[in-house]
Amino acid sequence: MQTSPSRLDLLELDIDVRLTDLWREACEVGEWNLEVVAAIMRAAYGKGYCDALTEDLPGSLCHEHGYRVPDRRSASASQR
Repeated sequence: MQTSPSRLDLLELDIDVRLTDLWREACEVGEWNLEVVAAIMRAAYGKGYCDALTEDLPGSLCHEHGYRVPDRRSASASQR
């Protein structure tokens, strides 16, 4: 039996804390449909993207949770 949370559990918790406002809005949704789910997914993606751009140290979320920080794509790879 596991007595302490895994690093994945801690990463999920950290992300959930960052999405608190979005979770709150999701709880108020009266009728779920594909459009609502798509809007929430876009908002979560956008929030993560903005958080990543504004980190004091790029890659710190990965580093703090023991994950490899992905290499940045080269300019030529992103232009393909």
